[in-house]
Amino acid sequence: MCNVYVNADPILYESRTRSLRIHGVITTVRLENLFWDVLHEIASRENMTTTQFAVKLYDELITLRGEVPSNFASFLRVCCLRYLSIVAGKSELTSLPLPVPEPKPRVLKTV
Repeated sequence: MCNVYVNADPILYESRTRSLRIHGVITTVRLENLFWDVLHEIASRENMTTTQFAVKLYDELITLRGEVPSNFASFLRVCCLRYLSIVAGKSELTSLPLPVPEPKPRVLKTV
């Protein structure tokens, strides 16, 4: 059972530090490569660069909460996991509003 996890390519869990410019201030964020890949995927879906997406998250946190958590890297990891949960169809793991699929038309059989 654990082979799917244990056999992961070690490059995925190696950490990489990137410098992000957020409103003129350079900050460094250290994440595992897999998280950078997921952030890149999310950003691409939003037609943004990874940095632009991180700045958008930063700005929305300021608007919503008035501050950014002291560990922005942990926040980004949670964002990635929430995104992957949504993609996997496990919306019950998140509190994000998801679109409700339209009901399929019922076909009545006549005998």
